[in-house]
Amino acid sequence: MSTFKNMSLTLEKQNVPVVAKSDVVVVGGGAAGVTAAVSAARNGCSVTLIERYHHLGGMASGGMVLVLDDMTNGSEITVTGIVDEFVETMKMENGAVYPPSEDRIQSQEMWRKWSRWGCHDFHSKLEPMPITYAVAFDPDAWKRVSLKLVKEAKVNLRLHSWFSDTIVEDGKVKGIIVQTKTGREAILGDSFIDASGDLDLAIAAGAEHSIGQYIVTTVFRLSNVDTDTVEKFQYECPDEYRKIDRQARRIIGGAWDLWWLKTPIPGIVWCNCPHMTGYDGISVEDNTAAEFDGRARMWALYEFVKANMPGFEKCHMLGAAEQVGVRQTRQLVGEYVVTKKDVTSRRHFEDTVCRGRDYYTPYRALLPKGVDNLIVAGRHYSAESEAQKISREIPPCMVQGQAAGVAAALALNQNTAFRDVAAKDIQKQMRAQNADPGDKPSENAS
Repeated sequence: MSTFKNMSLTLEKQNVPVVAKSDVVVVGGGAAGVTAAVSAARNGCSVTLIERYHHLGGMASGGMVLVLDDMTNGSEITVTGIVDEFVETMKMENGAVYPPSEDRIQSQEMWRKWSRWGCHDFHSKLEPMPITYAVAFDPDAWKRVSLKLVKEAKVNLRLHSWFSDTIVEDGKVKGIIVQTKTGREAILGDSFIDASGDLDLAIAAGAEHSIGQYIVTTVFRLSNVDTDTVEKFQYECPDEYRKIDRQARRIIGGAWDLWWLKTPIPGIVWCNCPHMTGYDGISVEDNTAAEFDGRARMWALYEFVKANMPGFEKCHMLGAAEQVGVRQTRQLVGEYVVTKKDVTSRRHFEDTVCRGRDYYTPYRALLPKGVDNLIVAGRHYSAESEAQKISREIPPCMVQGQAAGVAAALALNQNTAFRDVAAKDIQKQMRAQNADPGDKPSENAS
């Protein structure tokens, strides 16, 4: 192996066909990228969206992160906008479940009713944890809604297109190169949104960044589970249940306390595990090793609960997520870097354009330094590693996407750079489109 580690090749330049040109180009069709593309299109831009997989949704669908949370500050719902359209459309298709407002209280009864849907305030110190507004959903429903919104917005969608490089002239992004089965292709645009999750476009354009690492997870689902029987056993035989549950979590080698949750499809449970440390989410070698490691652990857990846990006797391995759950890799070092203290102290910024549970994200944290025509949206926004770990959930990233789409439209209409777009104009436009940009701080903001 060491004989070629330091080798490199110089390849001849190729002619690359231009296959699309639009006002806005979005790289990455995850939750933030879809929201960014739809937002920009609804605000009058022509939009091209590229995605490497055969589906849209990123970690929400292919990664099977099947609960939307981090959307409330006490009883106040703080994350709104296009994310609401996803939720309500999926609910109409019986693809989403969430507690009604009258059930969002702290009580043993509501805990037993809703905790196995993941609809509890996991930040709370109370016992039992209060029930809150959170949404359990089906991954295929997410894919369908993504396609529906993109089609309705007339976004030029190009799946099976893997981002390869950025075309930069005089510090301005002018285009991107993608790799496809037919070869390399060029896509040109006036402005670009990096929603890759790993900061791929921005780094190729020369943006400053930092490197972080967190746990990765190979999520999977089991079918034919009698959830009524499992829950009855849990509450009627708590000591026996806890003993088996502890063994299960030791076998999986890393999981939340509630390692299995219900989904909108009866009998199918979501296992948000195993959590695995020491893997670099942008390393080919590490991602490959994580696939081996994760699948070995999930199969061991499957065999154990099938043999030992009441309600799991007839279960089947439905399968793992299409992509490993990577939480953190490369972070933008932008015009402002959000700190852990900013998040935990609920610091409010005058240029806040998106918010999560009880934290606020300034517009400057979406903007790279020294690169024009580019904005980011998603978990790779400009934040310290420890800040990102507690502010990277899917719903807040979707609001980042909506803000980025609005900002792209404003920049084009005003013929100005992203950094010269006024945050108040973004806030006003988002409010007009039923999204909370965080311009009006909650009472507990600092």
